Amino acid sequence: MPQIQDNMEILSNLTSTLPTFLLTGIPGLESVHGWISIPFCCLYAIALTGNSMILFVIITQQSLHEPMYYFLSMLSATDLGLTVSTMSTTLAVLWFDAREISLYSCMIQMFFLHGFAFMESAVLMIMAFDRYVAICNPLRYTTILTNSRIIQMCLIISARTVLLSMIGLLLLKRVSFCKMKLLSHSYCYHPDVIKLACSDTWTNSIFGLIVLLLTMGVDTPSIVISYILIIRSVLRIASAEERHKAFSTCFSHIGAVSIFYIPLISLSLVHRYAHSAPKVAHSVMSNIYLHLPPMINPIIYSIKTKQIRKAILSILLANKQ
Repeated sequence: MPQIQDNMEILSNLTSTLPTFLLTGIPGLESVHGWISIPFCCLYAIALTGNSMILFVIITQQSLHEPMYYFLSMLSATDLGLTVSTMSTTLAVLWFDAREISLYSCMIQMFFLHGFAFMESAVLMIMAFDRYVAICNPLRYTTILTNSRIIQMCLIISARTVLLSMIGLLLLKRVSFCKMKLLSHSYCYHPDVIKLACSDTWTNSIFGLIVLLLTMGVDTPSIVISYILIIRSVLRIASAEERHKAFSTCFSHIGAVSIFYIPLISLSLVHRYAHSAPKVAHSVMSNIYLHLPPMINPIIYSIKTKQIRKAILSILLANKQ
């Protein structure tokens, strides 16, 4: 019995020494967090419903079993993951002022949050390649984007995501933190967490740069190059009507790329350079970055993609009868 009690005391001491962090809701508006939670719930409901609906119609409609819609389903699944990964802590802070989070819970959230962000960037790159093949090599579309090749691409981007996320968290586990552990957001964001470190974070900074080069440094130029080739190919078409028809298939993807990268770049700039900016600016930018793409993407594709729109309407009308 004494041995068991000693072991329990050791375990209790280890648990108590684990670092914890304090999450932040909307700085300066803590008294109205209950009211602020209403638009957040609406955003979550739209994101969950819209992306679930797109996934459902693509899975159930045989006519949508094509590469373009496979990639769209991947985007919707990623948006769902991005939404769910922050929903619990954000609503807990807004509803119950439950701000405390342990290091391990923080690391788990960062794994999914950054992992799904990496995945979204990769999926947008693959979708750009899909549009390039569809416009520039339409006769070879089905031979280039075969089911086996699509599966291979999915496995590669998934392996990249898991590997980079795991290494980043293992490096973070070695870091010691100061007593002041107040985060700037209602979720754990790696650049925000690493700023609270007391020990040397040189290794983490170098690896962060490597991650940036292997994700955004690969995905963003690939998207840009794809669209340069697409524009060059479209401009060679003699008919203005045919040019518009060819380029109109890219409008939805361009919208998805814009609403993902613009808030991401803005949030990174705020974290890196705008140290004197009001805390509410950090909070607003982080929420736009996380909540805008999952909410807007299904709306864009439902409106601009005729096949998706028809499939959703047919399901909705069938349920009413």
